[in-house]
Amino acid sequence: MAPTNCLAPVEVTYRNMRFLITYNPTSSTLNRFIEELKKFGITTIVRVCDATYDPALVEEEGIQVLDWPFDDGSSPSKQIVDDWLNLVNIKFHEEPGCCIAVHCVAGLGRTPVLVALALIESGTKNEDAVQFIRQKRRGAFNSKQLLYLEKYSKMQLCFRDSIGHRNNCCIQ
Repeated sequence: MAPTNCLAPVEVTYRNMRFLITYNPTSSTLNRFIEELKKFGITTIVRVCDATYDPALVEEEGIQVLDWPFDDGSSPSKQIVDDWLNLVNIKFHEEPGCCIAVHCVAGLGRTPVLVALALIESGTKNEDAVQFIRQKRRGAFNSKQLLYLEKYSKMQLCFRDSIGHRNNCCIQ
């Protein structure tokens, strides 16, 4: 169970993708956090905020921690988007049924943005991705992030051949 001052984790499932939007643990809540991750079968967690716990303790439990921080209230850099979409592509093709955990401080801004990008890339309309996530995580997204998602264009989750041409899309 999440600490009382944090929102409970929320699972977002869409087509062949499963994400866990969760809170930022501290060293004192880390054991409880790891148990929650295990309940969802998490093998990878993406941390998009400053570190508040030692990732080695999580990795000892067989859960990979990826640190891709970006500023609170903002949108991710192109590099983070590319890394995120690459992770999504690989994980859901190599480990069908897996769940990727993502967390920022409260799971209301940066984390939902990344999940929305994956939904958009899978064919969801931008505004539908926002609404779908907001049904599960009330208060998700600020106005700057909404504008970013509104303007985001699809088709980054496609295979490219050896000379850079797009082939068949990976997530359907």
